[in-house]
Amino acid sequence: METLVVALTVFALAIFIGVEVITKVPPTLHTPLMSGSNAISGITLVGAIISAGAQVSLLSTILGFVAVVFATINVVGGFLVTNRMLAMFRQKD
Repeated sequence: METLVVALTVFALAIFIGVEVITKVPPTLHTPLMSGSNAISGITLVGAIISAGAQVSLLSTILGFVAVVFATINVVGGFLVTNRMLAMFRQKD
């Protein structure tokens, strides 16, 4: 029970710190940070594929598959947002 409380406390603090850091980012730094976020999501995707493919139990396979789906959505969405942001800086013909 004590481990769960510690884990939830760390999770809640990470949420608060993440919100504070993200809200302080100026719009000009959004694209480089999104690219870094895509790299992290790519690592998450690899870990999710390994977790789903290990087939230790049915629950781990299902959760691994769900993680693969969510990480893929995050990576694709990040690339789409980055592409749209970079298109704003291209010269018009």
